[in-house]
Amino acid sequence: MNHLERVIPTPAQEQAALAWLSLLHNQPSSGDQATFSQWLQADPAHAEAYAQAQVLWELSEGPARTLADEDAFALRGYLNAMEKPRRNTVARWSGALVMAACLLLMISLGTGWQPMRWMDDLGADYVSAPGEIRTVTLADQSQVTLDADSAIAVDFSRGERHVQLRRGAGFFSVTHTGEPFVVDAEEGRVRVLGTQFEVRLQPHGAQVTVLSGRVGVSADKNAEQQILTADQQVAYGEGTAQTLHAVDSEAQLAWRQGWLNYYKATLADVVQDLARYYPGRIVLLDDELAARRVSGSFPSKNPQAVLNSLQGVMGFEQHQVLGHLIILR
Repeated sequence: MNHLERVIPTPAQEQAALAWLSLLHNQPSSGDQATFSQWLQADPAHAEAYAQAQVLWELSEGPARTLADEDAFALRGYLNAMEKPRRNTVARWSGALVMAACLLLMISLGTGWQPMRWMDDLGADYVSAPGEIRTVTLADQSQVTLDADSAIAVDFSRGERHVQLRRGAGFFSVTHTGEPFVVDAEEGRVRVLGTQFEVRLQPHGAQVTVLSGRVGVSADKNAEQQILTADQQVAYGEGTAQTLHAVDSEAQLAWRQGWLNYYKATLADVVQDLARYYPGRIVLLDDELAARRVSGSFPSKNPQAVLNSLQGVMGFEQHQVLGHLIILR
């Protein structure tokens, strides 16, 4: 082999390198260090894989630590809910080991290692997978179209029809039965007055967009209700509602036909949407890059193609690892 030819590690070698990196960041024994040295020298691809793992670690340490903290917290809640006897195991992990394990697992397992999703799904009646848009018919013949990676819980008891949006977004076409129809999202509530509308969770609240009819939106149980009609939208969070405003609801809701439309949206918002259609994780590192504005219409079925298109215009870097993690900077 030409000594200038680059060695390409296999996925198994990349995973092994990440496992070694995790171990070496958590006070390895002298025996571990000796075994690692033997592994590193056994194949030129091992050295290349380890070098790539080190670059990934430096790029991802901050986001991975945040993800680790979030996932460890959610995992503790999940184990408590399932009443596992070893529920305190996660709490005993050191911060470095949790971060390392999270980084390794989120890459090697993709969507399988996401306790926050498990917690949402545990109490849900209907769930859509990443990349899946799913329409379900409820017991009253109302229909809910779930955006990708979304979950709802349904309760039609006690004389009211209640739907809790647990993750993602749902588009509701409500059948009139005479019973109240209410959508709970975070601390707020959307009361249906005969309509088609979307409720979408946001980092600290939710956003409501009306296609037709009327809804009443309250930021929390004690807040004053705002009435929205067709082509109006309002966002709320932490007990406070923003001023409602006019929108092109057909463009806003084009995700139902497989399109994501943006006008001067931040790249962070676009990446957050694309992440629901990608079978893994997308991490955006640069705050300045995250704040840059994006306008355009993009197909939701191919997040990688959208990122490639945006990369050509905005000039950011992409780092891909094992097909499950994309790092943007």
